[in-house]
Amino acid sequence: MIPSKTDAAQQELDRLYKLHFGKLVSSLLNFSSSIDPDTAEDLVQDVFSSAVENWKLTMPDNPAGWLYRVSRNKAINWIKAQKKYGDLQDDDLLLHHDPAPSDSVLEDFNLRMLFACAHPDLSPKVQVIITLKYVVNLKVESISKIFGMTADGVDKLLVRARQKIKDEKILLAEPAKSEISSRLPIVHKIIYLVFNEGYKTSWGRELIREELCEEALLLNKIILDKKIGDNDTAALNALMLFNASRFKSRFGASGELLDLESQDRSTWNYDLIALGHHWLGESKSGVISNYHYEASIALLHCSAKSFKETNWKLISDLYAQLLKLNANPFVELNYAIALWYAGEKERALSILHELEKHSFMSRYYLLNASLGKFYKEAGNRELALHYFELTLGQTSFEAEKEYIRCQVRACLNP
Repeated sequence: MIPSKTDAAQQELDRLYKLHFGKLVSSLLNFSSSIDPDTAEDLVQDVFSSAVENWKLTMPDNPAGWLYRVSRNKAINWIKAQKKYGDLQDDDLLLHHDPAPSDSVLEDFNLRMLFACAHPDLSPKVQVIITLKYVVNLKVESISKIFGMTADGVDKLLVRARQKIKDEKILLAEPAKSEISSRLPIVHKIIYLVFNEGYKTSWGRELIREELCEEALLLNKIILDKKIGDNDTAALNALMLFNASRFKSRFGASGELLDLESQDRSTWNYDLIALGHHWLGESKSGVISNYHYEASIALLHCSAKSFKETNWKLISDLYAQLLKLNANPFVELNYAIALWYAGEKERALSILHELEKHSFMSRYYLLNASLGKFYKEAGNRELALHYFELTLGQTSFEAEKEYIRCQVRACLNP
């Protein structure tokens, strides 16, 4: 059956909404200081509503360009209606870039917006959340998972943030050159979170999530190319490249999720690994940060000939150093896993059971999946089944669920 023009238009709109909603909001916030985040979101929603009606009969030759052009026009009309037209300078009536950014290359206004969201008058958590919302276009549900919050909690935080921006007239505008370096640490954290969100949720072959990783890499590369980054920027670039090199190996021929032990290392992208090695080398002067430790750990995984030949002792030592620098339960979980494979199994289990006492970690998929796997390897099928059954209710990703079901079947039929 050939899809109708209406179906084709709706599919294209759905695709463009996922890719460009946040960018459209960012472009309007960048367009005029008269426009606050609430207004920008309302205007962009109106643009997509207009597109639904206008595209039923005829699709524009350049759909993304249409969205940007109409959003700018609606913004100008809104400003006129608010009798704030005088706030606009002549240059404000012109887009700084082609109104149709490509699907694969980030436009510079996204980078400016990224630094704008790292405004010092906003708390670190708000800085990250509004960036994930307005620059990266993550849904509230995805943001809530990153922070271990409820969706309602994120919504309330966004409402308060928008009100603060409006009441205190915080300009979400490009910072002065002298302020850029002071905002780099939070920008790094945002890029890191964006990449991780894409990496872990691209399971199920959801293309849009892999594009989150590409956006994070592109943003970081722009910072490096413009010479406004530092050693942490280079180390973060290395870390993301090492992880991106293993994209294609995480699934088997039937789409099943593969853990690191089962991955075909011949499918790893060794060009990306070599590039990551270059950037890690470029980062090695000055203070050692979280990104240096994590990139070094990722390099050890990428350069090991096999899972068994991985230098788990050195990896556990690096995690121990990382814990001194950044003590948190997620790092501690990875430390325990490395200790297990380094042969310190009792110590690893002791750490994992301590982590169970944390209310959030006790409901965390990877903690219980790790306990299940380790007890399975130790021959304790009863405990392994207990933890695997807990895990099944702690993930919404079908690929993860099927992986755990396979583990359960292996326990029941050794």
